Amino acid sequence: MPIVTAPTVTKLGADARGAVLVTGSHGGVYPGGLAAKAQVRAVIFHDAGLGRGDAGIGALTLLAKLGIAAAAVSHMSARVGDTEDMLARGVISRFNAAAGDAGVTRAMPCAVAADMLQAAPWRIVPPPIADEARSVTRPDGALRNLVLIDSAALVDPVADRGAVIVTGSHGGLVGGVPAMALRADGYAAAFNDAGIGIDQAGIGRLAALDTRGIAAITVAAHSARIGAAQSTLDDGIVSAVNATAAAWGAQTGARAADLLLAWTRRRDQS
Repeated sequence: MPIVTAPTVTKLGADARGAVLVTGSHGGVYPGGLAAKAQVRAVIFHDAGLGRGDAGIGALTLLAKLGIAAAAVSHMSARVGDTEDMLARGVISRFNAAAGDAGVTRAMPCAVAADMLQAAPWRIVPPPIADEARSVTRPDGALRNLVLIDSAALVDPVADRGAVIVTGSHGGLVGGVPAMALRADGYAAAFNDAGIGIDQAGIGRLAALDTRGIAAITVAAHSARIGAAQSTLDDGIVSAVNATAAAWGAQTGARAADLLLAWTRRRDQS
């Protein structure tokens, strides 16, 4: 059985069916549903620092109920969004019972775990109903839209131009590609820092967005549930900012909601 890699579980091909998938996505509930929908044999995610409510590994519990083997690599062992790094130096931090039955153990190298998971039973089951959200509002007094999207994959390159975009996604560069930092020329953006992790990978999007003049922040994984934009907004505490955001007054330790709502009303300096 093959091992298939994908920097993000939101973009899977037909080759994922029946395969062991290694993905750079966080192991939240929605990515777990996408893996089940693709009919993978087994899957290894990134644990994204575990975070609030262990949201970074919610997929493991979800997939366990479906009988699908799943594991996650430690954010301190490999870069989020980078499957090559996960296979090269990632180590397993968490796994579900089906993965354990296939021989996966904690601290096992990701590449070894992927090989073992080729022997996992292939369960083809109805995938859970996706509940990933996208909402667009114009707060009182705002000059621009506030867009809440649980995954950055839901960005609309046209409709979200110039908006304050709040995501539940990790702040790492998907596949290490700067162009993937944000698919719309937003006014500002917020992400989850996925525990920041090795090589500070969880905040990699920030510098990339600086080059485009987009203010960007991350919120601490322990403060907000990864994969939930509403939690980023309501619960998030700023953990990192880019130079553009800093120039607009962003500081670590601040409430994300205060900052992001103020940016919907901010008037550009002439």
